[in-house]
Amino acid sequence: MIRKTDWPEQAFGFGAFYFAYYSFVGVFPAYVSLYLAFCEIGPFEIGMLMAVMQGTRIVGPTLWGWLADLTGRRDRMLQLTAAAALAVFIGFFFPGSFWYFVVFMFGVNIFTSAQGPLSDTLILGEMRSNMSRYGQLRLWGSIGYIVMTAIAGYVFEKAGIACMPWLGAAILGITLIISLRIYQTPHVEPVQEKASIWQVLFKKEVVAFMVSAFFMQAAHASLYSFYSLYLADLGYSSFTIGMMWASGAAAEILFFIFHDPIIKRIGVKWLLLGSLLIAVARFLMIGFGAVAFLILAIAQILHAATFGAHHVSSIFMVRKWFPGALQARGQAIYISASWGIGGTLGAFLLSFVWAQMPHETIYWCAAATALAGFIAAWLACRWDRQVA
Repeated sequence: MIRKTDWPEQAFGFGAFYFAYYSFVGVFPAYVSLYLAFCEIGPFEIGMLMAVMQGTRIVGPTLWGWLADLTGRRDRMLQLTAAAALAVFIGFFFPGSFWYFVVFMFGVNIFTSAQGPLSDTLILGEMRSNMSRYGQLRLWGSIGYIVMTAIAGYVFEKAGIACMPWLGAAILGITLIISLRIYQTPHVEPVQEKASIWQVLFKKEVVAFMVSAFFMQAAHASLYSFYSLYLADLGYSSFTIGMMWASGAAAEILFFIFHDPIIKRIGVKWLLLGSLLIAVARFLMIGFGAVAFLILAIAQILHAATFGAHHVSSIFMVRKWFPGALQARGQAIYISASWGIGGTLGAFLLSFVWAQMPHETIYWCAAATALAGFIAAWLACRWDRQVA
């Protein structure tokens, strides 16, 4: 039974931060391409700028995670990146050339890409051994993503995309204000936790897990890059496509609410492996059965497992392997390997499949990629007998 005292002391602050941060994560990638087009940047150049944004996920989290662990002040790194992101974002208020926007796309995203793993590290550090409330805090990020993306769409429809910098700056400003209220909970770390990052990173079970995370996000690139286009090709309306995205996010939120009893019942190991097997099934359903609305709807509800369950179990696994002074770097390396390298390379390779083969083929490829991720995760769990 979860008691009120199980809530961490900074629960409100972290919930508010997740809401604000993921509001920006929802609004900026979704609408910046439209704003760049408004600024008379060509389609090819916009594609290159979006690649710059994705590429920062490879280096940004690891860079700031290393600095956070080096200084021992993860709260200060979170506040620094929030302030720097807002300062750099001011560049979007002014028109410029392709190279002008390269500088500011890189600058904004090199700072914002670090804030997810840094905030996760801080809240995990505060909760320590009691992880029962993590999902119920993290769900506010999903709510912020949904709510602010919808609000932004309405605002831009009424006021025009030219106001995108104002909304983006407002969200980043709120994120900065909230971050200034977050502090790092002090703990005395046991001596045995002070291991080398390389000693941990090159353990075969950790390598296998990172490979699994890479495959899982590479597979999900089929959704994040092509799902809306795929459904439009099948004749679904914009409203239906939007409802599919919303149903997936709602399922994800429900998982975050009830994740604690699920983990207590089946354990982190089986939650991770189950999410990967469900991903295989989900992508096969989309590839073979998307013409049937019911099958498509069920596949979207499975987002609760392929994102929600996989994210929570992965965060817990990284926390176990990268304790104490290694925590920020561990979370950052996980984000870089999965969302950074996996998401970038997956989108790049699947773009060739999309261009050269029947469009449903990318979901067959995604299913095969998720299966490879399951095999890697199974090896990681087999090699580490302590994973429950």
